[in-house]
Amino acid sequence: MPSKTNSGLAKDLSVGEVADRSGLAVSTLHFYESKGLITSWRTTGNQRRYSRDVLRRVAIIKVAQRTGVPLAAISEALKVLPADRSPTAQDWRKLSARWKEELDDRISKLTQLRDDLNGCIGCGCLSLKQCPLRNPDDEAHLHGPGARAFD
Repeated sequence: MPSKTNSGLAKDLSVGEVADRSGLAVSTLHFYESKGLITSWRTTGNQRRYSRDVLRRVAIIKVAQRTGVPLAAISEALKVLPADRSPTAQDWRKLSARWKEELDDRISKLTQLRDDLNGCIGCGCLSLKQCPLRNPDDEAHLHGPGARAFD
């Protein structure tokens, strides 16, 4: 039988309850758990149970992902949080401060890219001599596979 809080709410949540409350698929919660972002334990009937503070952790993960913070960086940041309580507003300020500079840099680069795209879309030529988005002499191959933006 799940333990109760002072308000009479069940203290522990099933994976389905966490999924319903967080808006995430059960498979996403299992993935987060496999990556060490959240933790659960098993009942005697082998059912997963989560403490209520997992809802706050999941909210932090969702916000961070929405802003483009890589899952590996989220994982590192969450390691500094106490495991025995919900993250507080102060905890969130510390976490978000770690990502602010990276996000500001990304915003700056995206703004520059947007402005460059407007120029290219406006002229439509994608000139090999003037286009800032081109890859002269295949320089990008030095940086590995995948698309590359030139600063």
